[in-house]
Amino acid sequence: MIRIFGALLLLPLFALPLAAVAMEDVEERIRDVVAGLAPGAQVDRVAETPVEGLYSVVVGGEVVYVTGDGDYLLQGELVDIDAQRSLTEELRAGIREERLAGLDESGMLIYEPGGAVRHEVTVFTDIDCPYCRRFHAHMDELLERGIRVRYLLMPRAGRDSASYDKAVNAWCAEDPQTALTRAKQGERLPEQDCDHPVDEHLRLARELGVRGTPTLYTDEGRMLSGYHAPDELEAALDGG
Repeated sequence: MIRIFGALLLLPLFALPLAAVAMEDVEERIRDVVAGLAPGAQVDRVAETPVEGLYSVVVGGEVVYVTGDGDYLLQGELVDIDAQRSLTEELRAGIREERLAGLDESGMLIYEPGGAVRHEVTVFTDIDCPYCRRFHAHMDELLERGIRVRYLLMPRAGRDSASYDKAVNAWCAEDPQTALTRAKQGERLPEQDCDHPVDEHLRLARELGVRGTPTLYTDEGRMLSGYHAPDELEAALDGG
């Protein structure tokens, strides 16, 4: 979707009436615009923004903006200058929150705190990623702090790679959580074969635009890229 819209930033789309109309008519017009640009694309929602005449449009998980008259489309960050916050990122976070909350946890490797859960993070991880290993080395401390960790396996080298095989071997082990820890410590796991969710995890990573590991998401859908030490992670989670 980005490639389709990227060449059209601030360019007129096609002629449509410019009359002031009801929200239902604006939404229908915008859906027609998107259908003309990207036939078959799914428009998930259309909403007003604080900018008069500009509407946020969620298309296949991506956020773009279209004027109510259907003449202009733009892609980028809509920033509230006074509040110093990205309205676009807040919208993305809401999309991610819904997507991640709907995942089946039986398809994840989850590390549970022994006591109360204070926070939860969903983490795309690669067994061969040095910073993923560094993050995982703090697992006991994270659990002691009440941080629940939900792992999704993202071998960055893709299928037909050693990292992919390691992910499958860990998932298919009798004790996947222990096997993943051993693999992240550099131990070679026995070859395994079973039904596994690694391909699904890779598809989800592409859908969310994950480009590196570790990539963490809070339960509010905020993205935290890269390695975070326990103190730093806890502070970020406590800060909301």
